[in-house]
Amino acid sequence: MTGIVVLGSTNMDLVAYVPRAPALGETVTGRSFRTVPGGKGANQAVAAARAGGGVSMIGAVGTDDFGARLRSALDHASVDTDLLRTVEGASGTAHIVVDDRGGNAIVVVPGANGTVTALTHGDEALIGTADTLLLQLELPLSVVMEGAATARRLGVRTVLTPAPARPLPAGLLAATDLLVPNEHEAAALTGRADPREAALALLRDVPEVVVTLGASGSLHAARGAEPVLVPAPRVRAVDTTGAGDTLVGALAVALGEGRPLPEALAWAQTAAALSVQREGASTSMPFRTEIDAAFGALGDTEPDRP
Repeated sequence: MTGIVVLGSTNMDLVAYVPRAPALGETVTGRSFRTVPGGKGANQAVAAARAGGGVSMIGAVGTDDFGARLRSALDHASVDTDLLRTVEGASGTAHIVVDDRGGNAIVVVPGANGTVTALTHGDEALIGTADTLLLQLELPLSVVMEGAATARRLGVRTVLTPAPARPLPAGLLAATDLLVPNEHEAAALTGRADPREAALALLRDVPEVVVTLGASGSLHAARGAEPVLVPAPRVRAVDTTGAGDTLVGALAVALGEGRPLPEALAWAQTAAALSVQREGASTSMPFRTEIDAAFGALGDTEPDRP
């Protein structure tokens, strides 16, 4: 079983489902509301655990009711929470609007996540046991940089999801093995709207990039090779919240098992395609048996040259 450590956020998602998202200053009537455990870090942890990885979580929850529910959800997903801190105050929350086309808009309030500013000796030791460290940008940048540097020093693969998009320090990029932005984040990081151009620009700073393109699939680029487009399975999306995190979690498992990246990416996109057909983020993520059964059966996933 591949070992994965996630250094990231844990939030309670407060999700309103609406026919369409409101414009600024507008009020719309929603059709339903749910509270769902989430956060980019916790979502990736659950996705990786359901995909068959052995997963541990480093982060923080608050002393409120959400904190207890978030920890319980990770435990239920077989994610090791021994180093998930509990700090006084509110847990992180994400306020999400999902429209009838499956699109979403999100406001994140960090809460307890904002207290994770540095690693402990226990955190460093745990990272050293992993095959892969998953990072995002919903924790303070100081601890994200420390996590990446620790993984690099200990020979652990680092996969960074640069979300929410922001300028990235050269030191963080230098310690990143695989960068996984979506097309909007890639454009924000490079100033280039074309995903292929953005991916090639990012290769100046990192050795390998996967730009996720939603329903169009993902673009894989590595130094010394032509970019490859891996198409996504064709499905009807109900809720795209957490789809990118599902892909990253499943991709980490597939890479840890030694699959070539195009094949690993196609398998991970199958997991993401299953997730968007269900409501919620962590609650929509598929199990290993579902991914394996659906792999290759949801549509053409043959890589192509863009």
